[in-house]
Amino acid sequence: MGNLVALTALGARDPAVVTVGPLTITERADVALASVALRRGRYLGALALAAGVPLPGPARYVVGHPYSSFWVTPEMWFVEAPFASHEAVAAELKAVFTDSASITEQTDAWVILDLAAPDLAPLLERLCNVDYRAAPNGHATRTVIDHLGCYLVRHSQAAARVYGPRSSAQSLLHALEVAAASVW
Repeated sequence: MGNLVALTALGARDPAVVTVGPLTITERADVALASVALRRGRYLGALALAAGVPLPGPARYVVGHPYSSFWVTPEMWFVEAPFASHEAVAAELKAVFTDSASITEQTDAWVILDLAAPDLAPLLERLCNVDYRAAPNGHATRTVIDHLGCYLVRHSQAAARVYGPRSSAQSLLHALEVAAASVW
């Protein structure tokens, strides 16, 4: 049997870090991700609270320990946790929510890119239709970046996280690099 080597979404052994002017793009391979969808007629509030899983309202991202999450659609969230301690995040959440929610492993379906620059608004206004300047910290939304369906989370004016389809990771990174080169 051959030796298998885990690769990041961008196809390397180690996560990529790319710098264009003041922008740093950091691939996050250390995040485990699962979707949680409430089943009809069920309520997750008490279960989520007891497990320490924040389930925010529309367009919100909430940081928790160890779980953070953001609203995706009515009664559905993406929940993330550190990969090193929660590699089986979907199984952990299934144990918590039992038959109250449908849980799906999402870790290998997405590339997660953290963006950092003194002001991300000029970059993001070229890439998507989100009014980044007006969005509050913790704002999470679905958008399109270079024809790719992505999620964008605003942490601050200088920090954001983009979730894009893993199968298009290189294209998404390229779009970010090209837009950054036009801004800076």
